[in-house]
Amino acid sequence: MPDSPLLILAGLGASVYFFYLWWGDLQANRAGAPRPNAFPGATPAPPVAVMIAVTGALIILGLEVAGEYGLDLVDQQSDITLLFALFTLSAAFVEELIFRGFLVVTKRGRVFLIGSILFFSTLFALIHPFLWEWGDDGLVFQFTTKAWFSTAIVFVNSLWFYTVRFLPVNPRHSLIPCICAHFASNLGVILIKAAQGHVIGLW
Repeated sequence: MPDSPLLILAGLGASVYFFYLWWGDLQANRAGAPRPNAFPGATPAPPVAVMIAVTGALIILGLEVAGEYGLDLVDQQSDITLLFALFTLSAAFVEELIFRGFLVVTKRGRVFLIGSILFFSTLFALIHPFLWEWGDDGLVFQFTTKAWFSTAIVFVNSLWFYTVRFLPVNPRHSLIPCICAHFASNLGVILIKAAQGHVIGLW
């Protein structure tokens, strides 16, 4: 978790700005005047695609919670502030725009598509600081059960978010189902942390 509220606020500001740009491209697409250099996935999505995406994300979250209790990892949860919780929700958009939007090979056939999904899902999981942390002594690795489990859940989530972008029920490959699923997942995590007493303070 970033130590500086200013860094978190800067991240929030960047998220809002890029969402504003992406939303403009989405509205232009809906109006029948798509922009030539529009952000990826700024296209409408059927409600059924959103429902499937969110349902899948909540099922994965349920399995994550069950796994944490089964492996006795609940007490190893990290604490977050309300400000960081808000930043986490905004990250649902930014991470989808980057990973499910820009970082996927869509024009070189099914093999390249699947390969890029697996590669970038691995990268997505590894950049989350579970197997490592940056402390006063530099980069420190931590190969604990909790670290491996949390990293695996992030990987599975990533696979699901990519899947819902390319499902047949999402024919225009919109990012809307991915964003909604990611948002629902992050919100669920925050609510569970709050119920467990791991949301502390405003800053």
